[in-house]
Amino acid sequence: MDVKARKRWSLLILLIGLPLYIVVAVTLVNWMDRAWGRQPILVEVLVYVALGILWALPFRRVFRGIGKEE
Repeated sequence: MDVKARKRWSLLILLIGLPLYIVVAVTLVNWMDRAWGRQPILVEVLVYVALGILWALPFRRVFRGIGKEE
């Protein structure tokens, strides 16, 4: 995939995919609150950090080298 196509895909992922993923992550934490009660703040932070890393792993190749010149 050339740099121009990766830039387009990365923009699409960041503008559409990331907000959708944030909604899913917050919904998951809210579901955890309803199912098991409020978790300690450290557990919630760990869930958010894990989900924050997890979303980027499949798109690693798309984002690699985006900031470099063509």
